[in-house]
Amino acid sequence: MTHDRQTEIVANPDDRDSFMRLLGGRGSAIDASLPPIAFGLGWYFGGESIAIGGGVAVVLGALIAGWRLYQGARPLAVLISLVAVMLGALIALYTGDAADFFLPRLVTNALSALAWMTSIVIRWPLLGVVVGTALGQGRRWRRDPSLLRAYGRASWVWVGQYVVRLVVFIPLWLLDATGALTIAQLVLTWPLVAVCVAASWWVLRRSLPSDHPGLRHPVG
Repeated sequence: MTHDRQTEIVANPDDRDSFMRLLGGRGSAIDASLPPIAFGLGWYFGGESIAIGGGVAVVLGALIAGWRLYQGARPLAVLISLVAVMLGALIALYTGDAADFFLPRLVTNALSALAWMTSIVIRWPLLGVVVGTALGQGRRWRRDPSLLRAYGRASWVWVGQYVVRLVVFIPLWLLDATGALTIAQLVLTWPLVAVCVAASWWVLRRSLPSDHPGLRHPVG
């Protein structure tokens, strides 16, 4: 198979578009960023009231959840997102520290980084699990050494995404910088996810040998 033919298959726009939709859904990333931004704005314009900020965030989170359910989103995923917003608001109210609204997001990013690293080490890279499942491949992608290796390398990009957030969020949280956390949430949600998806796609493509038939066609 020629290099041009390989590029046509591995870099097939259909594969790339499917990859983007599976991992970088703009809607879900934006949905995740809106309640924290609403909290920060409600807190600031409400005279630094945690109750107002939390109320605005929960109401917006509930509206987003209702809209996504109406569109046919998975109920469990929608519920988890809403619970995270409510939990953040309750924690901030309990501690009296507005920055603690972002504490659940710190924890989930840390756990996500750990989960992705563990999956790579045990040779079940989560990128392969997600994409392989969505493509209806079952475990066939794991029987392809080249695809397994490529998914493992590309999964490190996702680890990096969570680490970047932690590196930014933790110091701001320790400084009780609620306004800066709100801005960081905006910058490090959809824009960072978009960069992560594009970078992991590039690593995945570069890691496959020139004669590999592509993501949709595991060998072995």
